[in-house]
Amino acid sequence: MLRGTLLVLCVVVAAVAGSPHAEYIEALYKSSKFGARISDNILEDASLDVPDLVRKYRYPLEEHSVRTEDGYILGVHRIPHGRDRNNVPGPRPIVFVMHGLFSSSADWVLAGPGTAFAYILAEEGFDVWLGNARGTYYSRKHERLNPDAILNTAFWQFSWDEIGNKDLPAMIDYALAHTGRDRLHYVGHSQGTTAFFVMGSLRPDYNEKIISMHAFAPVAYMAYNESPLLQVIARYANNIEFVLSLIGIGEFLPNNNVMTWAGQAVCMDEVVFQPLCTNILFLMGGWSECQHNATLFPVKLGHTPAGAASRQLVHYGQGIADKEFRRYDHGSSIANRRAYGTRTPPHYDLSKLTAPVFLHYSPSDHLAHVNDVDRLFRELGRPIGKFRVPLPTFSHLDFMWGRSAKDLIYNRAINLIKSMDANGFVSEQDLAEE
Repeated sequence: MLRGTLLVLCVVVAAVAGSPHAEYIEALYKSSKFGARISDNILEDASLDVPDLVRKYRYPLEEHSVRTEDGYILGVHRIPHGRDRNNVPGPRPIVFVMHGLFSSSADWVLAGPGTAFAYILAEEGFDVWLGNARGTYYSRKHERLNPDAILNTAFWQFSWDEIGNKDLPAMIDYALAHTGRDRLHYVGHSQGTTAFFVMGSLRPDYNEKIISMHAFAPVAYMAYNESPLLQVIARYANNIEFVLSLIGIGEFLPNNNVMTWAGQAVCMDEVVFQPLCTNILFLMGGWSECQHNATLFPVKLGHTPAGAASRQLVHYGQGIADKEFRRYDHGSSIANRRAYGTRTPPHYDLSKLTAPVFLHYSPSDHLAHVNDVDRLFRELGRPIGKFRVPLPTFSHLDFMWGRSAKDLIYNRAINLIKSMDANGFVSEQDLAEE
């Protein structure tokens, strides 16, 4: 019983641990009795970082470093063209893809060619840029600050407000300057949509650089959020960050290699605890058995979670508690006045988002509730379309990893992007909701 309890604990910690740990996975698996139960291909994919993983499947991959105005150094990955189709190098429309909370660029490639969104975009003729927010595995650098400093959380003093206000503009400007283009398409998932809404509100000049924006599982308002984790955080939001800061913790549950390995070992195929791993994943991201590929568990846990600041979760908790979409509350009127010039955090003005926005949502997504999506759609400056996924059980994580994501989400988004490129608008047929 005790052994089973410890294994459960390992899985829970692995589900919320920090950055990927590629250098440990292979050695640990080969020295374990579990090693023979997993294919070499899955093991390799779990061990490789994004550049090597993409190159393994013979796609071109470029690595870029982008500096923000406040000194963070962000890793950006680019797949400039396809492998089997549209594989001649040359200018083509840019699609910039941004991950969600605890994720990274890896989540758009780990499912492999033919299934992962980044590969599909490349084969369809797009220049694919994959962003990484500050604090994630590929963006843990700063000109002066150390993410691993003991009892010093200066590196981690950010939420998704800074990701939208500083990271996205820097990465977008870099991609446009590098390619010589004036505008691009943007696709975000979860926090990747939140950050875009922040950018459009605080940096409205960037609307002119966006041809179209596609929000997968859009998150702004969270009044109806049903996530158990975020509900708890909402109740104690500011106290959580205060306590963590007292003990010098800025990153939410930093990486633990042994625990992450244990989580992978008990989550692979043919291991008795794999259903428990699945249930924990469903608890965090929503129940979606038909879309879940349990065989990929080692690959998913080899790359995700990819790290985040505790303040990112606290900021979401504040939105749940006050049912508004506002800037980060620093916990006192003095601190807020110093940051914003007002006693309370100002609201993000969504009417300033004049770029064409398409919302893609699921009625069973408990992190992006239909009522909150409807409110967001009403308040956007230029909402073009709102599309419900035609599968009632489609969950928050299925937008990245779902077995049928290509048919249910990606194909529609790509058709809309191509329509915007060709005509500058979309037809009534394209806008028809299934």
